[in-house]
Amino acid sequence: MSSFSNLGVKKEYITGLKELGIKIPTEIQERALPILLKSKTDFIGLAQTGTGKTAAFGLPILQSIDASSPNVQALILAPTRELAQQIKKQLFKFTKYVNERIFIEGVYGGEKIDIQIKALKRTTHVIVATPGRLIDLIERGDVKLDHIKTIVLDEADEMLSMGFKQDLNRILKYTSGTSNTWLFSATMPEEIKRIVKSYMDVNAPRVAVNKNSIVNANITHQYIKTEVKDKVNLLIQLLEKRQNDRGIIFCRTKAGTQNLMESLKEEGFSVGALEGDMQQRDREKTMRAFKNGSTQVLISTDVSARGIDVSNLAFIVHHQLPEQIEYYTHRSGRTARAGKTGYSIALITPGELPKIHELQKELGIRFIEIK
Repeated sequence: MSSFSNLGVKKEYITGLKELGIKIPTEIQERALPILLKSKTDFIGLAQTGTGKTAAFGLPILQSIDASSPNVQALILAPTRELAQQIKKQLFKFTKYVNERIFIEGVYGGEKIDIQIKALKRTTHVIVATPGRLIDLIERGDVKLDHIKTIVLDEADEMLSMGFKQDLNRILKYTSGTSNTWLFSATMPEEIKRIVKSYMDVNAPRVAVNKNSIVNANITHQYIKTEVKDKVNLLIQLLEKRQNDRGIIFCRTKAGTQNLMESLKEEGFSVGALEGDMQQRDREKTMRAFKNGSTQVLISTDVSARGIDVSNLAFIVHHQLPEQIEYYTHRSGRTARAGKTGYSIALITPGELPKIHELQKELGIRFIEIK
């Protein structure tokens, strides 16, 4: 049974962890900390949200900061503003009993850039950022990356599925060669393998925490057996029960998305649709309405949903199960973010029961049938 101290975490950090109720290392912490605290290395961690990875990369970063230097020494990239804020908050709490002051700044969209520029003019040791806003600041000369020792990509697969591929490549080009890259991801799609191949050491240690944690533990997975012709009526019942909740319904096709939107609008529900042929302008308008709550439910194809990040989504409905298993992870992962709970509900025809069993086995989750 390991403790934080025999993994190499300093006493003053352990005091801060205790106060946060973190006493026993999680699996990712147990396996990553000894590597990241002791050696200068690239690193790949396969781990889902909720496994304790912020401490797994955060403590080694904080312990490596030279507080007497004013330079930015570490960069943590996250897919969404919410996650970036959460990481920044946690790191700050970890440092509560540390003598020297370690300065952490958050850089993300949705907040005035001038405020962030002003904050960065003060001493900053660690930047927690979303990729788009960071690129803006690098290009304006407000962020200097020449002293970065470590760059962390947190939820790398989410960042790619949200369309940050080019931004990530550019940031990694700026930092590669001088710093260590630590990549954390729930899944390893081709695009991630490409990043690893292009920017990371071939011998980088890899740690995968048990497969069972691949899907966020705060999600309740349910399925309802139905016939294709009854799906719309079933959705109407589901939505009537959840009139105060926001959610996303996933369809496989653009046509399916449009038809479903029309059927639900006729029933008086406030729904918006996202599909591949939309103009960026219309897409943004639909997203704005969904984010500010004037639209309650979004209907989307898998491809269009990339980049949807809305906090407090109570449920996800799979109008059809996705073709690929990792799409199930991406879809259901839109709910239950940042420690909240949520429901992932699949409408299946009786013949699709084997698919449910396959998902259970592959993802280590349990589905509950609702009648």
